[in-house]
Amino acid sequence: MPAAPPYLAGRDAQVEELLEVLAPGEGPGTVVVSAVHGLAGVGKTALALTAAHQAVERGWFGGAALFVEMAGYDPAGGVSGERAVGMLLRALGVAEQDLPPTPEEQAGLYRAELARRARQGLRVLVVADNVSSAGQVRLLVPGAGTHRLLVTSRDTLASLTEVGARLIGLEELTPQAAADLIGQTLLRARPADPRPAAEPGAVEAVAGWCGRLPLALQIAAAFLVDDPGLSIAQLGEHLADERTRLDRIRPPDTPEQAEGDSAPVRAAFALSYRRLNPSQQRLFRLLAVNPGPHVGTDAAAALTAWLADQVRPVLAALARASLLAETPAGSGRWRMHDLIKVYAAELADTSNDDDRHEALDRLLEHYATAADAAADHLRALPGDPLPDRFRDRQDALAWLDAERSNLIAAVPLAATTHPPTAIALTASLAQYLDWRRLFHDAITIGHHALAAARQLGDQRYEGMALNNLGLALVEVRRFEEAIDAHTRDLSICRELGDQHREGTALNNLGTALQEVRRLEEAIDAHTRAATIYQELSDRHGEASALNNLGLALREVRRLEEAIDAHTRAATIYQELSDRHREGTALNNLGIALREVRRFEEAIDAHTRDLSICRELGDQHREGTALNNLGTALQEVRRLEEAIDACTRAATIYQELGDQHREGMALNNLSIALRRVRRLEEAIDACTRAATIFRELGDQHGEGSALTSLGFALREVRRFEEAIDAHNRAATIFRELGDQHREGMALNNLGTALQEVRRFEEAIDAHNRAATIYQELSDRHREGTALNNLRVTRQAMRRGGRVRGWWRRVTGR
Repeated sequence: MPAAPPYLAGRDAQVEELLEVLAPGEGPGTVVVSAVHGLAGVGKTALALTAAHQAVERGWFGGAALFVEMAGYDPAGGVSGERAVGMLLRALGVAEQDLPPTPEEQAGLYRAELARRARQGLRVLVVADNVSSAGQVRLLVPGAGTHRLLVTSRDTLASLTEVGARLIGLEELTPQAAADLIGQTLLRARPADPRPAAEPGAVEAVAGWCGRLPLALQIAAAFLVDDPGLSIAQLGEHLADERTRLDRIRPPDTPEQAEGDSAPVRAAFALSYRRLNPSQQRLFRLLAVNPGPHVGTDAAAALTAWLADQVRPVLAALARASLLAETPAGSGRWRMHDLIKVYAAELADTSNDDDRHEALDRLLEHYATAADAAADHLRALPGDPLPDRFRDRQDALAWLDAERSNLIAAVPLAATTHPPTAIALTASLAQYLDWRRLFHDAITIGHHALAAARQLGDQRYEGMALNNLGLALVEVRRFEEAIDAHTRDLSICRELGDQHREGTALNNLGTALQEVRRLEEAIDAHTRAATIYQELSDRHGEASALNNLGLALREVRRLEEAIDAHTRAATIYQELSDRHREGTALNNLGIALREVRRFEEAIDAHTRDLSICRELGDQHREGTALNNLGTALQEVRRLEEAIDACTRAATIYQELGDQHREGMALNNLSIALRRVRRLEEAIDACTRAATIFRELGDQHGEGSALTSLGFALREVRRFEEAIDAHNRAATIFRELGDQHREGMALNNLGTALQEVRRFEEAIDAHNRAATIYQELSDRHREGTALNNLRVTRQAMRRGGRVRGWWRRVTGR
C-alpha cells in the first residue's frame, strides 16, 4: 500500500467506523465490502489508507495488505476486474508462470489463495481505489469471511450491499477541520511559518473558497509553502473570484497558461463529467443556472423542459456519480458542491447560450408561479377558490420552507433580467416571510423589487415594493426608514388616485408612527384608513385599521374607545373566518381590558387567542399570547399559572431569536416571580430584560424593565439600587414624552425614597406623579399617588416626633 497521509483532518469518526468494519470477525454477515464514496477531491483515498494502515499496525492483516488503483474514471478506461485479479495474485506471491491462462481460472485461484490463508489464520486486506462501478470489483470480493475488501468510489455502488457492503458517505470537511488541514500542511513544511497563527480568519476564508475539499485545500497549502512571502489573505483574494477559482486551485508549479484540466480539481470533475451521457451532461450544465444552493426535482424539470418523472432518473444518475447529493434521501432536493457548481457554470458559459437563457426564463417562471400559488393558500379565507398546485396550506408552507433560499436568491437575479418577475415574486413572498419572521430576507428582496419597479418606471409597482419594504423595516425596528417608505407609498397612491391602496398606506404608516410615539398622527392615519375601507365596503381592511387604531388609542389612554375598536375588529374577522387576524384582535382586546381592570374578560380574550395560535401552528404569536395571558393571570393572583405562561413565552422567543419580545416576557416573568417571593430570580429576569432592551436601543422597554427591577430590589431591601432604577425609568419616560409611565415611575421612586427616610424627595416625587395622573384624568392612579403622598407625610411626621423625643431624652 502507499503510505498513509501524514495528517488527516476531521475524519476521526469515519476512521473509527472503517476500523469497526475491518476488525477481525467470523460467522455469517462478517464478509463486508466497505464502499467509501464521495465527490472528487473529498479525501476518500486518504481516509481509506489511514484506516488500512492503522488496521495493519494493530496486527489484523498478517496475510497481506494490498492496494490496487482501479482508475475507474480515467477517460482511457479503468482497470478491469480480471486484470486486477491478476495483479493481486502476483502481489500474493503467485509466480507469473503459475498464473492460469483464463480470467475465470485466475479468479478461481484468487479465491483459493484467500481461502488457504484464512485456514492458516492469516487475514488479507485489499484496498481497491477509484472504482467506478460495482462490476469492476465483483471478482475481488473475498469468498472467506475473515478477509476484507475496502473500496473507494465517487459513486455509491449500492449494489455491493448484496455482498455485505457497508456504505460510508463522505462530505466536505467542517470549517475548523478544513482550516486545520491548511495550517498543519503548511507547518509541517515550514515549522516556523508565522502565517497560520497570525491570520486565522484568512485561513478559514481560504478553506471556504476551496469548498473545504481536502484536494483543493492541499493545493492551496502548496501555494503557501512555495511562496513564503504570500500572505494567506492575499491567497484568499485570489480565490475569492469564482470565475477564476478553479484556475487558481492548481499546484504552484503548474504553468498559468496550461489547459484548465491541468488543475487537479477541474481534472477530477472533468473525468466524471465526460462519463455522463448527453442528457446527463445537459442537466449538469443547466443546474448551475439555479441561483440557490440546492434544486428541487420540479425546478430541475423546469430548467430542462422535461417532466418531473423524466428528470429524476437523470438527477439520480448525477448523484450516483457524486456530482450531486440528494439531501435527505428521498426528499427531491439536490445539492451540488460549490466547486462543482463553479465547474458546471463554466461549462454552461461555453455551451449553447440560447439553451441557458431559455432555461433561466423557465426556472424564474416556475418559481414565480409556484410562489404565487403558495401565497394564495396562505392568504385564503374559508370558501376562497384555491389553485391545485398545493394540497393545502401546510403543503404550501412546506414548499416555501424548502425553496426559501432559492426564492430569495432568484429575486436579485430576476431584478436585472426579468424585473416584473422580481416584483411578483417579492409580493408573493411577503406574507410567508412575515409568517416565518424572516424580515431581513424581506428587506433584501424588497430593495431589489424597488429597483426593478423603478427600472420599469412603474409607479404602481414602486408603491407596492415600498409598502412591503416598510412593513419589514418596522419589524426590525428601523422605524424612521419605515415611515419614509410608507409616506412615499402614500404619495404614489394619491397621485395615481388609488383609494384602496391609499387606505393600506395610511394604515401601515400609522403602525410605524406608533412605534416612534407620534400617537396623534397615528390615530389620524388609522381613522382615515378605516373610513376609506368602510366607504369601499372592504370589511377586511376596515378590521385591520380598527385593530391598529385601538393600539394607538390605548397608548393615549383612551381605553374605552380602544376596547370598542378591538371588539369591532375581532367581530369582523370572526365573521370573515380569518382566524389568524381574529386572534391578533383578541390579543389586543385583552390588553386593553386589562388596563381598565376587567381581568377575567382579558384572560378569556388571551386564552381564545392562544387556542387560535396553536391551531394555526404560529409559534411566534403563541409566545405573544402566553406572555399577555401571564400578565392577566397575575392580576387575579393565579401566579403559578402566570409564571408558567411567561416562562414558556420567553423560551419560545429565545428559540426564535426574537430578543425584543424575549425581553418583554422576562420582564413580565419577573413581576410574577416577585409576587411569589422568588425575589432573586425576579431580579435576574428583569436585569436580563433591561440589558436586552438597552442593547436593542428600546428606551421604552428599558424603562419598563427598570421599573420592575426597582420593585424587586425594594423587596430585598436594596433601596439605593431601587432608587437608581426608578430614577432612570422616570428619566427615560420623561424623555419619551410618556406621561403615564413617567407618573408610575415617579410614584415608585417616592416609595423607595421613603424607605431610606428621604422624605422631602419622596413627597416631591408623589406630588409630581399625582399631578401627571390628574392631567391624564386617570382617577385610579391619581388616588394611588395621593395615598402614597399621605403615607409619606405621616412617616415624616412620625419621624419628626421620634427625633424630638430623642432630643428631649438625650439632650442632643
